[in-house]
Amino acid sequence: MTAFALHTDTHHPPHRTPLRSSDQRERFYELLPELVASDPRVVALLADIGAGYVDLPPGIADRVVNVGIREQLLVSTAGGLALTGMRPLVHTFAPFLVERPYEQLKLDLGHQDVGAVLVSAGGSYDMPTAGETHFGSRDVALLDTLDGWTVHVPGHADEAETLIRHALPGDDRVYVRLAGTLNAAPLGSGPGMSVLRRGSRGTVVAVGPTADRTLTAVDGLDVTVLYAPTVRPFDAATLRETLTEPDVVLVEPYLAGTSTRYVAEALSGIRHRVLGLGVGRAELRRYGTVAEHDAAHGLDVAGVRRSVEQFLLG
Repeated sequence: MTAFALHTDTHHPPHRTPLRSSDQRERFYELLPELVASDPRVVALLADIGAGYVDLPPGIADRVVNVGIREQLLVSTAGGLALTGMRPLVHTFAPFLVERPYEQLKLDLGHQDVGAVLVSAGGSYDMPTAGETHFGSRDVALLDTLDGWTVHVPGHADEAETLIRHALPGDDRVYVRLAGTLNAAPLGSGPGMSVLRRGSRGTVVAVGPTADRTLTAVDGLDVTVLYAPTVRPFDAATLRETLTEPDVVLVEPYLAGTSTRYVAEALSGIRHRVLGLGVGRAELRRYGTVAEHDAAHGLDVAGVRRSVEQFLLG
């Protein structure tokens, strides 16, 4: 394990925002020194990503540790620190935080029954020019195979800040999934769902950064839209309480169908239909742009509109 050292992060263009960035990842880097300084239990663990973008005031440098490009070590270190009573705040890109160290998440955190706050960036294909190595659409589905995880998918930087601040004082396992494409304004920071609009022909659940496009896509359609910045635990109560027709469309910014099981459990005993929109399982083998990937997966406005109309109104 190496001491923290400032250096150039080639995965992110040099940029400094004085205060309160609207970009979720930049907001996290702005907050990180304050979060560490505010609680002697908190130790931030990095794996090179972001190491050149955190300004450290005197007195906390020994609690911001860069382990280098060693993601398994990153999570194992978090597990060890948690056993001593520390509260690890762990950060890197989504595929490096969940997919690569999956065994360490299972054993060093889960099996030892200790907690940490994991904050990812990059999302599903937020950096398409980096290619498949940096694509992370399977993260939430993978965490669903493990026990005891809270999963936040904020759609705005203000929501992300609130959720991270609330997560730090605990001892549980929390995953905060930061994204590059965001909603124009905060819509709620949970833990439950918010009702964005009501209708009678079915329910559309928009997760995190998909809310704005979903609202645009269903404009003029007689459907309820719920907003979920937190997906685990899944807010079954709000879904049931606002249900009209027992037909539900999920719009998720990661692997399609990830939360369909939770809808089925929420509506157990009710004959229902559910459609899960999200990133397809088939690998596209294309770079392109974020907008082009959205369109290819049916997650752009036109794609969401088409799917909702066919499923709920067809």
